Amino acid sequence: MTRQGRIYDITRPLAPGGIVYPGDIVPRFRQLDNGTYLITDMRMSTHSGTHIDAPSHYLEAGLAVDQIPFASLMGWCRVLDVRNTENEITASDLAGRLEGADKVLLKTSFSEKLDFEEGYPALTPEAAGLLSSRGMTCIGTDAPSIEGFRGNGDVHRTLLSRGMVIIELLDLHRIEQGDYWMIALPLLLPGLDGSPCRVLLFEGWDGNGSHS
Repeated sequence: MTRQGRIYDITRPLAPGGIVYPGDIVPRFRQLDNGTYLITDMRMSTHSGTHIDAPSHYLEAGLAVDQIPFASLMGWCRVLDVRNTENEITASDLAGRLEGADKVLLKTSFSEKLDFEEGYPALTPEAAGLLSSRGMTCIGTDAPSIEGFRGNGDVHRTLLSRGMVIIELLDLHRIEQGDYWMIALPLLLPGLDGSPCRVLLFEGWDGNGSHS
């Protein structure tokens, strides 16, 4: 708790047994005891666990993860409950719910699931077009990807080409629909296409010690 309200950690644990997108590296950790200290070797991808997709993930000339402006990773965001959708989140599911939002996090029916499923909820190309047309800086989801399992990359390209940051595999199961102050920080990985990240939501706080 803070004086202003509750802090929510909406990051999935990055640990063995976590959800892995098919074809990605399975995270591995090997802890070594050197007698007076412990040290751990890690093997993972830039898209392991809760992670950020930088524009360069799909766009040859897109920004790398270390070049993403902090303004895209911090500030007011809106959590939208779209659990009533099945495997497609359409433009009509979002219409009328985006006014005044700069960043949007999607709470889907994938919340609390611990195993990968091909039919996870994802944006349709039309929904991606609606979001990108509104000049938003960030879109997040608690599903394994913002794009359907059999997508061709167009959803990612539509969003990333407008400078939007994508955050995937969030943990939103405790979060009610509403507006929160968000901080999402990737590792400082120069030139790379993404990074695992830690994402926090602040309830009733604007980053300056003031209530919303």
